[in-house]
Amino acid sequence: MTQPVLEVRDLVKTFTLDGSPINAIDHVSFQVHAGEFLAVVGPSGSGKTTLLSILAALLTPTSGHVFIDGQELSQMNERQRVRLRRSRIGFTFQSNNLIPYLTARENVEFMLRLNGLRGRNGRARPDELLGRLGLADRLHNLPAQLSGGEQQRVAIARALIHDPALVLADEPTAALDTQRAFQVVETFASLIHEQNRTGIMVTHDLRMCKYVDRVIQMRDGQIAREYTTREEIESLTQSVR
Repeated sequence: MTQPVLEVRDLVKTFTLDGSPINAIDHVSFQVHAGEFLAVVGPSGSGKTTLLSILAALLTPTSGHVFIDGQELSQMNERQRVRLRRSRIGFTFQSNNLIPYLTARENVEFMLRLNGLRGRNGRARPDELLGRLGLADRLHNLPAQLSGGEQQRVAIARALIHDPALVLADEPTAALDTQRAFQVVETFASLIHEQNRTGIMVTHDLRMCKYVDRVIQMRDGQIAREYTTREEIESLTQSVR
């Protein structure tokens, strides 16, 4: 098998609460390969968001190792981590974090500018990706002129436009109604697979797992169970209906 895009080895993150150490992440290990879409699920306080913050190189683990494209995060200085976040990681968040005074097209182009790719790609690639997401007629609209689902699709385009190795989504459907949530995750999954990206989605909604390839269920900072087959994942999603 090829080298994983993401490899997590014996990861631990310890916080201190009222003078006592608490492991928010407790010896977690897993791998994710190119073209694979992974969901991380679990109750509030299970460590999902802490894990995603570490994978995004925003939070330093207490111990353990994280490799992205073979590069170990702990061996990087802050400048190198910033460069990695900008060029090799894509983000989509619950709140979208779109720049309010930029149009849909300009929000997507912004990531190209940050990575010095604007001149090479021109406007063709952002327009093509936004069109693929059903936003061809919304290129010139500001975020306030877009629905919640449309804003989330702009955020997905922005996360994918610079060819990241790893795409992270933190509760991307929490602010959407069920129909729009399914549409957003289905489109996101399609792009992950078509472009051979590596995607990780943290979600509280088990129904969204129908579009992923594998599910990690966390509890008390540990991996409580993995769902690796289609039958197991379908059983998980049906359990909440």
